[in-house]
Amino acid sequence: MATRTDAPTRREQILKEAARLFAERGFHGVGVDEIGAAVGISGPGLYRHFAGKDAMLAELLVGISGSLLTGAKRRLAEADGATAPEAVLDSLIEGHIDFALDDRPLITLHDRELDRLRDTDRKLVRQLQRQYVELWVGVVRELYPGLAEPAARSAVHSVFGLLNSTPHLARPGSLPGRAGTAELLHRMARGAFAAAGSP
Repeated sequence: MATRTDAPTRREQILKEAARLFAERGFHGVGVDEIGAAVGISGPGLYRHFAGKDAMLAELLVGISGSLLTGAKRRLAEADGATAPEAVLDSLIEGHIDFALDDRPLITLHDRELDRLRDTDRKLVRQLQRQYVELWVGVVRELYPGLAEPAARSAVHSVFGLLNSTPHLARPGSLPGRAGTAELLHRMARGAFAAAGSP
């Protein structure tokens, strides 16, 4: 999502604005007319792209979970057998930091609105997230072979909590800039894994 360089489609524009508005005011605090106005079309015009707000929410939350998993699988595939586990973990951390810094409204949306999804969509989100976690667990245990699987899984969830805290970090402008924040988050994530993996 955040790494695209080509112009976003109208559908992607709608989803981006819906995510921003839902994160700012809550799912029920935003009407389709407001989402339409944010992208320059009428509220009813949105129905050419989505069945309604519920469909937008589902596509946002299922979509980001799928995107994170796909990105992690790609990073693992790019790492051949000669790539050190440390470099693979660094790559996974970098990918998640990109998400955490560039898609902050989706983190807020997930925290607040996941329970509003239909059961089937919510189960799909959870399934995708479990697969994503397990990819990380495998890499972490390769780097720290003495770390038991439950402890590795707990460490991964803890690091996600750290990285996904970006919507709550501070007022815009009070952080060290994107590059500095990304570097800080990376060091903290690696430090957490090192602490978990130390004897």
